Amino acid sequence: MQHKVPTEALRRKLERLSSGAPPRVLDLFSGCGGISLGFHAEGFRIDAAVEIDKTAAATHALNFHGGDERHSKSRDLTQIEPSQLTEELGLGAAEDAFDVVVGGPPCQAYARVGRAKLRDVAAHPEAFKVDPRGNLYLRYLHFVEKTRPLAVLVENVPDALNYGGHNVIGEIAEALDELGYDARYSLINTAFHGVPQMRDRVFLLALHRCLDNQVQFPAATRHFVLPQGYAGTRAVALKNVDSLFRGAYAEADHGDGSLPLPVTALEAIGDLPRITLHLEGKLKRGARYLDRPIPYPGTQAVSEYALQMRTWRDFEAPTEGLVDHVIRYLPRDTEIFRQMPNGGEYPAAHATALRLFEAALEEMKASGEKLSEAEEVKLRRAMVPPYPVHNFPNRWWKLRADAPSRTLLAHIGKDTYSHIHYDGSQARVISVREAARLQSFPDGFRFCGAMNAAYRQIGNAVPPLMAKRLAAQIRQALQLPRRALAAAE
Repeated sequence: MQHKVPTEALRRKLERLSSGAPPRVLDLFSGCGGISLGFHAEGFRIDAAVEIDKTAAATHALNFHGGDERHSKSRDLTQIEPSQLTEELGLGAAEDAFDVVVGGPPCQAYARVGRAKLRDVAAHPEAFKVDPRGNLYLRYLHFVEKTRPLAVLVENVPDALNYGGHNVIGEIAEALDELGYDARYSLINTAFHGVPQMRDRVFLLALHRCLDNQVQFPAATRHFVLPQGYAGTRAVALKNVDSLFRGAYAEADHGDGSLPLPVTALEAIGDLPRITLHLEGKLKRGARYLDRPIPYPGTQAVSEYALQMRTWRDFEAPTEGLVDHVIRYLPRDTEIFRQMPNGGEYPAAHATALRLFEAALEEMKASGEKLSEAEEVKLRRAMVPPYPVHNFPNRWWKLRADAPSRTLLAHIGKDTYSHIHYDGSQARVISVREAARLQSFPDGFRFCGAMNAAYRQIGNAVPPLMAKRLAAQIRQALQLPRRALAAAE
């Protein structure tokens, strides 16, 4: 049964946008604001966000609302109604407040709740409570149903296409169809769109039918061949994009050899200040706070990408320097970081550590020093990481300067072995600001909390440059033709 949107609410949005007013965004599961930042860059106005993590909510409010306390408040999407949100923020009626709803329901919530239950969202506002395993994306749909945006963006991990044989994104597309939207989704790697990171994510775009416009995904701006591991993961994810949902699926554009290669790690972070305090014995264990500016080096070459990160409108590089160019103190691993090969994973790191240990042992023996068995064990523990080589092959990885980074994950909030700096002379993991650069956050974007919290926020985020590319597609769709207003009659 076709869902009907109230004519007057729809007309008011169309007329407002046709007068030149900026589209208003509601960002659900916003995190620190990767999607919001991309939309902001395309001229959208970020009017509201819902985020349960207190530090991430504070970061979002700091960057988009000057730290306003109303926006800094963390909110649980399962415990608040759209009308409550708009009332708290002084935005008026929920159905009038937003033109676009964006967000990525956390993948941990996915479970087979069934298409019939998804349809219940429109008829029963509390249907999401029936199955708490799936409540987060059901809740997302509930907010869409109540706020009636003209456009919708959903982002998630590739597993959302094949979660125990269950195509969650396909079912969301079907549910949106019932709510009056034409929805399509695609599996896109951000490296094809100017982000210096090989990051596969599913993006769903939906446009309300009153726009009489077709969903289009952005064309690639870069081209290369994904490594074998990424190709395998994509094949598994797409296995369940079956005939039932095939009509809503769109193949991502990968361009061809006429396009430039991806942005490399060197282009992304090579202009940032060297960090050598740990090599000079000036770095100690303990919390790192993002409050001490480090000036940019005056003689370092600046790539086109780095210049973009320094000059992003409204988020320009701070004149006093970078306050979040800080790293973890990992004294055991310094020499391993220095000597392991670029592109090397944990087996290479472990082999490097063993070689260093054996060399130290030989040197001690050659000097006449005798070690007991217990002392040898103690020395090995001090020099060699304890993890089994074959159980954690991807736990460590050293960047290549001439290639984009691997995917940044929230786990970097716990350790950063997955992203060791390519410059062996610095012998370290990447800094908070380097992680932000690889995720395409501009240098003027500030993160609340200490170092670990900042890493986690960055790893959880959608790369702003990718969000910007998608926002441009929505912006184009919202260039309202006269027939859109006629359709509201």
